Amino acid sequence: SADEMIKMLVDAEWDDRQNRNIDRRLRNARFRYQSSMESIDYQAERNLDRVQFMRFAECMFIRKHENIIITGSTGIGKSYLATALGHQACTMGFKVFYANLGKLFSRLKMGKADGSYIREISRIERQDLLILDDFGLFPIDNQNRAALMEIVEDRHKKASMIITSQLPVNCWHEVIGEKTVADAILDRIAHDAHRIELSGESLRKSKQQKMEILN
Repeated sequence: SADEMIKMLVDAEWDDRQNRNIDRRLRNARFRYQSSMESIDYQAERNLDRVQFMRFAECMFIRKHENIIITGSTGIGKSYLATALGHQACTMGFKVFYANLGKLFSRLKMGKADGSYIREISRIERQDLLILDDFGLFPIDNQNRAALMEIVEDRHKKASMIITSQLPVNCWHEVIGEKTVADAILDRIAHDAHRIELSGESLRKSKQQKMEILN
């Protein structure tokens, strides 16, 4: 009937707009990896609680402005898990931005020189979810420390972060340096954050060994 045809056309247009919005959010997020909730391996012995992670996939932590910290050795899948949650958030309508912390610091330093710093900080502030990858991999000097403090302060109780690091949280104080600033940053980041502490062997190493066996 004519009514059914109109309904089908409206539904198709709505679906198309939704898909275009999701694609736009995924492009703006600038993810380094392609990952999804469906492709996560829960069988590997790495201390990953499937029930807990599926709760995170509901994105209530974003609505509540809570943080997630993922720690573990290199190659264990920290960035992959963070990106999977970021992809999920994009599909649910949230604005997400992914950044390797070392590269972000470099970009912000350049922003100080060319006048784009405030624009970069404002863009980060507008995101519902900020993913900071590889925290503690590079030294944090005075300028980086000030930038990190500004980002953390802007988002505290207003928006969410996912932070990945090879270092356990009890080592972050030393990485940040300058006790007073480190105390302020960690109080806002880690005080009531959800934590995923991965363990086990490198997944990249395991996959490489499997490929060698198959070949």
